[in-house]
Amino acid sequence: MCSALLRLYASVFARRRFHMWNTLLFELGLRGLGILNYQDRTISGEVTFLREYLQGKNSPVVLDVGANEGSYSREVVGINSSAVVFAFEPHPRTFERLVVNVGTSKKIRPVNCAVGDLSGRQKLFDRNSQCGTTHASVFREVIEGIHQVQVSECEVDVITLDEFIEDNRLARVDLLKIDTEGYELNVLKGGAKAIRAGIFKVIQFEFNEMNVVSRAFFKDFLEMLPQYQFHRMLPGELQRIDRYSPRRCELFAFQNIVAILCEERGRS
Repeated sequence: MCSALLRLYASVFARRRFHMWNTLLFELGLRGLGILNYQDRTISGEVTFLREYLQGKNSPVVLDVGANEGSYSREVVGINSSAVVFAFEPHPRTFERLVVNVGTSKKIRPVNCAVGDLSGRQKLFDRNSQCGTTHASVFREVIEGIHQVQVSECEVDVITLDEFIEDNRLARVDLLKIDTEGYELNVLKGGAKAIRAGIFKVIQFEFNEMNVVSRAFFKDFLEMLPQYQFHRMLPGELQRIDRYSPRRCELFAFQNIVAILCEERGRS
């Protein structure tokens, strides 16, 4: 029945005169699938997800990688006042604003460095006219190609998740959130040891057009996290991704993916 319906639709509507109609359906369908709902944390689903996952947990540990000015970190402690958040922000100007926004809170601990697959030093690129924005990336092409503006650069310190976890003696991380403008897979590679040990119970990361620049496919994340069940975030719930399909998974547009360690699924 479905195949016959698709064939009928193609035979009738696969015409130039229906281009605007088909484009509209495509754009509406993306939003319904949880893609391009970036306007705020309510429509993206982050608020609902954080409330459902964090409420009632005793002193959950959260790593906010790509914390920017700290709005996500503050959302976490607003939902669960017992949470401890390590907020990683490499850009010196943005980090200054993060520290101001955190204030005297002992629950949010700012860390002035990037997180990657190798420790050391790394160039960070940003908009030249607004240095210290949410778009800062280790990929120059993100700024010059996707945002099409002049670029500024600075050098920042880089650590790996494995090093940080070992240095801070973290036996469990309840939530690892990664928003690093295309560098998400590299962040996970730097935590390979912790991933194998099952330290990260839930991982939230962005998958978007920056992954075209970094050449990181959705399939790469699935292979990096074989013991996790993947979901796409919707405004009020999570949609489970049961199987890999290139045409349904390799969609390079804003979306939040939530990977839940299999042992955690019954508790989350």
